[in-house]
Amino acid sequence: MAALVTTPPLAGQPPAAAGRRVVRNPAWVRVLFMTVALLFVAGFLVLPLAAVFAEALRKGLGAYLDSFRDPDALSAIRLTLLAAAVAVPANLVFGVAASWCIAKFDFRGKSVLITLIDLPFAVSPVISGLIYVLVFGAQGWYGQYLDAADPALPWLQQWLAARDFKIIFAVPGIVLATTFVTFPFVARELIPLMQQQGSDEEYAALTLGASGWQTFWRITLPNIKWGLFYGVILCNARAMGEFGAVSVVSGHIRGETNTMPLHVEILYNEYNFVAAFAVSSLLALLALLTLFLKSLVEWRARKSA
Repeated sequence: MAALVTTPPLAGQPPAAAGRRVVRNPAWVRVLFMTVALLFVAGFLVLPLAAVFAEALRKGLGAYLDSFRDPDALSAIRLTLLAAAVAVPANLVFGVAASWCIAKFDFRGKSVLITLIDLPFAVSPVISGLIYVLVFGAQGWYGQYLDAADPALPWLQQWLAARDFKIIFAVPGIVLATTFVTFPFVARELIPLMQQQGSDEEYAALTLGASGWQTFWRITLPNIKWGLFYGVILCNARAMGEFGAVSVVSGHIRGETNTMPLHVEILYNEYNFVAAFAVSSLLALLALLTLFLKSLVEWRARKSA
């Protein structure tokens, strides 16, 4: 099936490259595999994406826009943006700090720290949400002590309890769960990049009298900017589309603790398909925007390399 072709040496090639044997498949084999790949992409990616927009616009553009005038839908969008606005910067700061620490220094427990960073990838999102219920729930390790009438509590717990501060089935729990599941993205993107770049430039800057902050802002950060941007894009996409962990801690209170994925589930269960797919189309547009930005970052990274 495959043909072995001996390539003649080109100008400027080393002698070892002369007579290199290249495997070339027949044209019908290449066409067959390309066709199978394209059909797979069309059937499992393009058609479902097109079906989302087709169903969302099934009753016209007016019905599509009316889906976003619903106060519950607007509340879900605002809560999703709020959770992402808190989780992404928090993981950005932690990811850069952890990557700097792991890639630039040797210390005891480095492998343990790397394992902990990977923990959200290994744990089911539902279990991630259940962790916060067990800790901060009404009968949890911490939540059961939020009783303002108990004078034995520390002043902070009394202050929170007096103001009916809730974590589970409230916005803080959603933010915590979103932060946990998006925890590794920035760090895992930067650690191999920093390890590949090494520390020679930082050592040179320190030798020339630069401070630690000057070295970070003028040497390290410019070198990792495209990897950092790439990690932030993936982190934001996961934060806005998270369902499992947020579903456990939200309580599904309409207009208060429902994010966009949870709101889509409620609308679909109520057979309000147009509104469900309309909100889903926002998440689909987010996915397309993420792919575009991902390709742009990869292109810029190759261009600047």
